[in-house]
Amino acid sequence: MQPPVPYAGELAALATAFFWTTTALSFEMAAKRVGSLAVNILRLLIAFFFLSAFTWIYRGMALPFDATPHNWMWLTLSGLVGFVFGDYCLFRSYTLVSARVAMLIMTLVPPITALIGWIMLNETMSLQHLGGMTLTLSGIALTILARSTENGKVGLNYPLKGLLFALGGAVGQAVGLVISKYGMGDYDPFAASHIRIMAGAIGFGLIVVMFKKTSLVKSAVSDQKAMKGVAIGSFFGPFLGVSFSLLSVRYTSTGIASTLMAIVPVLIIAPAVLLFHQRVTLREIAGAAISVIGVVLFFV
Repeated sequence: MQPPVPYAGELAALATAFFWTTTALSFEMAAKRVGSLAVNILRLLIAFFFLSAFTWIYRGMALPFDATPHNWMWLTLSGLVGFVFGDYCLFRSYTLVSARVAMLIMTLVPPITALIGWIMLNETMSLQHLGGMTLTLSGIALTILARSTENGKVGLNYPLKGLLFALGGAVGQAVGLVISKYGMGDYDPFAASHIRIMAGAIGFGLIVVMFKKTSLVKSAVSDQKAMKGVAIGSFFGPFLGVSFSLLSVRYTSTGIASTLMAIVPVLIIAPAVLLFHQRVTLREIAGAAISVIGVVLFFV
């Protein structure tokens, strides 16, 4: 599809990276105060109203009434995979290893996306692709692994549980992105995002009811500092971030979009130090840079 301006997809992907940096830091603060489940459902509800107001002004309808059954089916599935599974895992990792480390693990999204294409769609993988995957994994390993000074053995710098949750977030986002592109087609990206958010909100709503966590959500609403973080994160994440990510894959390839969106681990370092006073070593900075270079090499 012809973009409205040159490099519209690439510019949208870069904007998404900045939006996701903001939302990751906001949600990390909120999740540590009130828990990942409460933050997940609240941010989707807030984003739903943001998108309803925007699409009413932008498209003349508050809800995506013009979506086809194909759009509804696949974008709903994408919302369940990307938001309910992927983002639940990602937000849990925020509370265990920080948003900065979680975003580093998320550089695995482009390689995982390509791996899915290789397995399920018979897409080719060259030696350059394998080299990019190796660099990305090497950068992550450089950050999360460390040799013990006591016995010389290599161990983890961060809790394994948190790293596994972050990996689950990467898998969820990769699968959700592929399904989103198929389900959206030529449909409006903001309306498509609206469908995904509705699916995610309903999915989390069912989880809250089934596991009797309504009191947890109610107490989260009364925490003003947490709600401020949720509101900021909802505006830059499910509203602007997700919508711009769909805009990017509409006007450029999924691989290029994923590559540009994967620079978050580098963007997030400075604000993590300035705002949260996190200690970042040169080894970790190098690891983030190597991972992003690996992602770029994967798709150039």
